[in-house]
Amino acid sequence: MGKPVILAIDDDVSVLETIVQDLRRKYAADYRIVRAASGQAALDICGQLDQRGDSVALFLSDQRMPGMTGVELLTRAAARYPDSKRALLTAYADTEAAIRAINTAKIDYYLTKPWDPPEERLYPVLDDLLERWQEGYRPPFEGLRVVGLRYGQREHALREFLSRNHVPYLWFDPERGGEALDLLSRYRLDDRRLPVVLFPDGNALVRPDQGEMAARIGLRTQAEREFYDLAIVGAGPAGLAAAVYAASEGLRTLVIESRAAGGQAGSSSRIDNYLGFPAGLSGGDLARRALTQARRFNAEFVMQQATGIRTENPYIFVQLADGREVSCHVALIATGVDYRRLATPGAERLAGAGVYYGAALAEAASCADEEVFLVGGANSAGQAALHFARHARRVTMLVRGDSIQSSMSKYLIDQIDQTSNVVVRTGSEVVEALGETRLEGLRIRGPEGEASLPAAALFIFIGAEPHTSWLPESILRDADGFVLSGPDLKSGGKLPRSWTEAREPYLLETSVPGIFVAGDVRHGSVKRAASAVGEGSIAVQFMHKHLARF
Repeated sequence: MGKPVILAIDDDVSVLETIVQDLRRKYAADYRIVRAASGQAALDICGQLDQRGDSVALFLSDQRMPGMTGVELLTRAAARYPDSKRALLTAYADTEAAIRAINTAKIDYYLTKPWDPPEERLYPVLDDLLERWQEGYRPPFEGLRVVGLRYGQREHALREFLSRNHVPYLWFDPERGGEALDLLSRYRLDDRRLPVVLFPDGNALVRPDQGEMAARIGLRTQAEREFYDLAIVGAGPAGLAAAVYAASEGLRTLVIESRAAGGQAGSSSRIDNYLGFPAGLSGGDLARRALTQARRFNAEFVMQQATGIRTENPYIFVQLADGREVSCHVALIATGVDYRRLATPGAERLAGAGVYYGAALAEAASCADEEVFLVGGANSAGQAALHFARHARRVTMLVRGDSIQSSMSKYLIDQIDQTSNVVVRTGSEVVEALGETRLEGLRIRGPEGEASLPAAALFIFIGAEPHTSWLPESILRDADGFVLSGPDLKSGGKLPRSWTEAREPYLLETSVPGIFVAGDVRHGSVKRAASAVGEGSIAVQFMHKHLARF
């Protein structure tokens, strides 16, 4: 299916050519302009368009045509396309007939010939008609169709992957029958091997892994070059900011990301205190904008897992999960953090089947009119609670402390207080996740003792764990795994043995010269999207100093 159609009809070839040219000049970017030289030809075209599933936004027909008048044509066309807008082209002498047609045949407007200049006598009228048509237009979905169970762990991973990478899809659950089973039958697929992804071209993937999906939807999985000025590991706010600044300043920049752009911030349902966005924006929107901006400056992105990093002076080599390596002059570690796992009976077994880490925004629509619980009392938990409150019957926040005043921004606290279906239970914790194949309830301990409550979903926000297990010992970290940098590298006033330069380490430089760190993965960082963006951009300035020696 292509663009919506504007169909112009006139038996006078010269007039038809003129109107088509005028229509194309203004509307060709958003609509397909189609012509017909008679009423019957227009009806035949309507049949063909309908068969292909095309939409007609506007009929623009001459009134005086042999065999079928414009009014007759527009009346018959309305039976097939009742929501389309219909306008009549008339001579001045036919004005009365046109007015009667508006009243009797429900024609939307009439225009007298000639309509020159079109900027004054044609376009304003058609702009208004098309704007009104667009208000009710719902284009047929042309993205992916995914068939899978709501509580399947593979299914959850697939939903998260597609959502975080901004891939439009429709979800069909075979447990609800209907179209899901029809789709499986049509593609001759086994309902015991789920999930399956159905593509518009008629192909299907059964239980695809992330690499298969990335390749199929056009995400790059291999670097174009073997050498770059800068390799960035991680595409959260820090990595994306560094990519924008480095690439805009002429550095050949590669960004390596294993899941999706945005990092932990990318899963945030709403960021209301980010500078320059007074109406707020979602983490996904922030990631998408930054990704587009970096690509505009020719930064390259690959979906790969970094498995190691080593140096061979003067080069740095980043090892990838597919066995390849890329080399660079400087590297940035911006792998961010994940939410800490909940050490509660049943939680790990039901992960992805009702128990989720982070906002898991792909699950929000599935929680309609259900009981949802969140563990955590920081900003990310507050943002998620407000988002899920739009869908769920009730959202209960479980907070171990006495209040959320010290751990959450005031603007979020105020919004939570004003949201009737968000409940904050302080001094409370989950002691068991209940259910066999999916989450069915929670055992909660609070000030009044223990109680079992029904629960459709549990979202966990309980502190951060850095992605640093892949780093070598030469890159120093603190006891919790966060990467040390700059002044924090000194112990007893001395730098580590891995430091080989005569100069002092730059502010965001790790214990290995030329390898920098930014964002939440850095020891002592402020866990905020804006500060991560700042660190990513600042790191590039120190990289230039290091690169000056090459």
